[in-house]
Amino acid sequence: METRTQSAGWDLAPLGLSNVLVNSLPDTLLTEDAPDDYTVEAIFSRRPAPDEISELLSPATHSYFERAGYPHAEVAVADRRLRIGHTTLEQLRGGLADVLATRLAEITREIRQRHEASAERLRASTERDSERAAAVTALAESVTFTARRTDHAEVPTARRSEDAQITDWEEEGGRSR
Repeated sequence: METRTQSAGWDLAPLGLSNVLVNSLPDTLLTEDAPDDYTVEAIFSRRPAPDEISELLSPATHSYFERAGYPHAEVAVADRRLRIGHTTLEQLRGGLADVLATRLAEITREIRQRHEASAERLRASTERDSERAAAVTALAESVTFTARRTDHAEVPTARRSEDAQITDWEEEGGRSR
């Protein structure tokens, strides 16, 4: 059963291969003139995303093939087809198909994790920005412009304090300008 989910616009259904494209195989297969190796085309289970293609064509995939015992295998992507070069149907049946399927599953998992982490960072950043905006709004709303009833002779508090200091200073023998 295949599960499809959507996250941040990215299709998270596992990328896989459905079948070999028979009409792409050499006409001489199973004859004396059959090539030692050739290119086999397989159909993707869905259209691969650009980041999946990049990962699939990366040196990491070639290293993966080498470690699995298929150092000459090469891959290329053509629309919804994976071109598997320097191989045979026998090699694919003997294990290379499983290696490819496993690599594709790893790529899907890695990219899904990157997309989820990115979505979480965006969500957290948006939440912080929203909380900050709410705090700024609350602070701005707490500012009031209310006229207070004062005597005309009364000086606002900050000015009165300064004047009081000058008066105190003058009374102590200081001189104002």
